[in-house]
Amino acid sequence: MTTELLQQVRVIDPVSETDQIADVLIVDGYIQAIAPQISDISSDTSIRDCRGLVLGTGLVDLYSHSGEPGFEERETLVSFLQAASVGGFTRVSVLPDTSPAIDNPALVAQLQQKRNEEIREKGKIDSASPLPHLHVWGAITLDLAGKQLTEFADLATAGVVGFTDSKAWENLGLVRRVLEYLQPFGKPVAFWPCDRYLSANGMMREGAEAFRVGLPPIPASAETTAIAALLELVAAIRTPVHIMRVSTARSVELIATAKFQGLPVTASTTWMHLLLDTRDVKSYHTSLHLDPPLGNPSDVAALRGGVRGGVIDAIAIDHAAYTYEEKVQAFAESPPGAIGLELALPLLWQNLVETGEFTALELWRVLSNKPAACLQQELKAIKSGEKAELTLFDPQQTWKVNRENLHTLSQNTPWFGEEIKGRVLQTWC
Repeated sequence: MTTELLQQVRVIDPVSETDQIADVLIVDGYIQAIAPQISDISSDTSIRDCRGLVLGTGLVDLYSHSGEPGFEERETLVSFLQAASVGGFTRVSVLPDTSPAIDNPALVAQLQQKRNEEIREKGKIDSASPLPHLHVWGAITLDLAGKQLTEFADLATAGVVGFTDSKAWENLGLVRRVLEYLQPFGKPVAFWPCDRYLSANGMMREGAEAFRVGLPPIPASAETTAIAALLELVAAIRTPVHIMRVSTARSVELIATAKFQGLPVTASTTWMHLLLDTRDVKSYHTSLHLDPPLGNPSDVAALRGGVRGGVIDAIAIDHAAYTYEEKVQAFAESPPGAIGLELALPLLWQNLVETGEFTALELWRVLSNKPAACLQQELKAIKSGEKAELTLFDPQQTWKVNRENLHTLSQNTPWFGEEIKGRVLQTWC
């Protein structure tokens, strides 16, 4: 039996909407007691002074990319899960854009089996960072080719968390069929709305900064027209959808209107789209090459307002690992994407909570129970009798983002080599 007492920790619980200082007693992975002060403990209890630390419900990532299978040089499933754990995540969801794509039950079972084998292998898991629960998105089309639909029933039976191709669609007629076919399954279906004809060969968001930097622009309409079309289909068919990677101010307006009208829609943006904008691209750092691209400052302001106001339901990490060789080339030639599982919470906390723009509860909510709700899952409140699915975070601890401190195999982030503040100390999962 293991017994831990966390003394005077700041408990942030977005499920019960509480932010308080308390003692928390955890016995064999269950919360035994939470009170202003706990003194009745056994002699073998491990006591930890947690003044200045934050204890919150476990973080949940809506979607990220695992290199395995197919791109293990970028990221293995184990390194992906370890990075998620030390980043504070107790649940992660893998996108199906692997090679081969996750378009059949065998691949779903393969990923889950590997995760379970790693847990069983003694000595490889740090007790302070147990591997998170793994959820797998099933592909909508075979090999993500956008032509032939997968066997939805087989994938649903195999336990996929939902369905997505995680890329821009080419055929709205196919999207309509997908919404019709998936309606009976009751699982999330996620789309990334983007009109590739409008985005063409663009590299950054259209605006004054794109003109200054000299990169081909992508108009906001490449996203907003696709969202408008998707919302029209949702209004007609009424199948619930999740809109991924929202990145423009106008998109926030469209989604707000759709929700006001009662359409069954949820939405997410990524953590980097809340922190950076087109002015940062002047460095030409290839880890700032994202898809969708970073927004203009007005887009970032609208996204932050949308997150705080609930129009944007959740923050996704969209972790995308690439090798050094893939990213060390011209900005336009580099593949889009950046790592983030180990960086998101510290950087969001420092830039949004420490500045007073977000409350701690507001940030934790959109990283924890709200993304879980988008996946039709539930997180339990931090209370006596519940299983501990928790994250312990030190918002003041500094560390350097370098190869020695990262668990992901890749280093494609604009913060590589920099010192940042805030680090996860432990997770319970």
